[in-house]
Amino acid sequence: QVQLVESGGGLVQAGGSLRLSCAASGDTFSRYRYAMGWFRQAPGKEREFVATINWSGDSTYYTDSVKGRFTISRDNAKLTVSLQMNSLRPEDTAVYFCAAARGMARISQVYEFWGQGTQVTISS
Repeated sequence: QVQLVESGGGLVQAGGSLRLSCAASGDTFSRYRYAMGWFRQAPGKEREFVATINWSGDSTYYTDSVKGRFTISRDNAKLTVSLQMNSLRPEDTAVYFCAAARGMARISQVYEFWGQGTQVTISS
């Protein structure tokens, strides 16, 4: 089993920055070298992919709307994954979730474990 806990959400003005963190625990996380992803879900909308990173951290992929503004990274020694979000827009408002999968993926169904989510609200 893998447990994931997000933190770092909050309320910021448009153009501001936030850094989300996801802390992983569980005896299989390192053993299976999980890739990690960030997803978000806005009110009344489906959950959407944001970014993913492989185990070693040398491969990343982003959805087009966040490219150049968001950066996903990880520290395997600390079992954490981060999402640095800059130049935030009101349309970035959502609950952000981190998730773990056996490989990098943009499809939520591939991810085996999920955190509880953290709210990000961007005011205009």
